[in-house]
Amino acid sequence: LFGALAALILSQLPRGSYSTDLSRIGNGKPALVLAYDINSTGGMDVMKLMNALRDEYSDRIEFLIADLGTPQGRQFATRHNGINGTVMFYSAKGTYTRTIHVPPDTETLRYGLDEVLAAGN
Repeated sequence: LFGALAALILSQLPRGSYSTDLSRIGNGKPALVLAYDINSTGGMDVMKLMNALRDEYSDRIEFLIADLGTPQGRQFATRHNGINGTVMFYSAKGTYTRTIHVPPDTETLRYGLDEVLAAGN
């Protein structure tokens, strides 16, 4: 019983971890930054969308988290009116390109990813 419960809990955790190192923005690779609050479901829903697209884009885009539970994450999200579940996109040089507040589906998120890639640097 305990083994089955542990397996169930582990299967619900996000696949792989996302870096919270926001200094990676502008280091030669476009970036997607999710404003994430562990105490709310909106960010978790967007993280599931990110997981669905991560393998397809991870070699071309940094997937990062602005942890709203930390001063650095809150300050970063505030700069672009980010709330839990907001996704912010940055060019390879670190230029802010756009924000999507709580994307509803993977196609909306894919649009933002493709747009930042098409913009180049």
